[in-house]
Amino acid sequence: MAELKITQVKSGVGGKSNQKDTLRTLGLKRVGDSVVREDRPEVLGMIRTVAHLVSVEEVK
Repeated sequence: MAELKITQVKSGVGGKSNQKDTLRTLGLKRVGDSVVREDRPEVLGMIRTVAHLVSVEEVK
């Protein structure tokens, strides 16, 4: 499966609690943090929830 590099580009402060929880579940703690996750439906759903706070790129 492909992998996705997810980078937090905006802060979750002032956002809804489910968005803050989603960032934490993805493993993002502060602006500039990056994680690599598998391209799975569960991860894509989390990315969709916080799409305005993160940038996503595919890793080969």
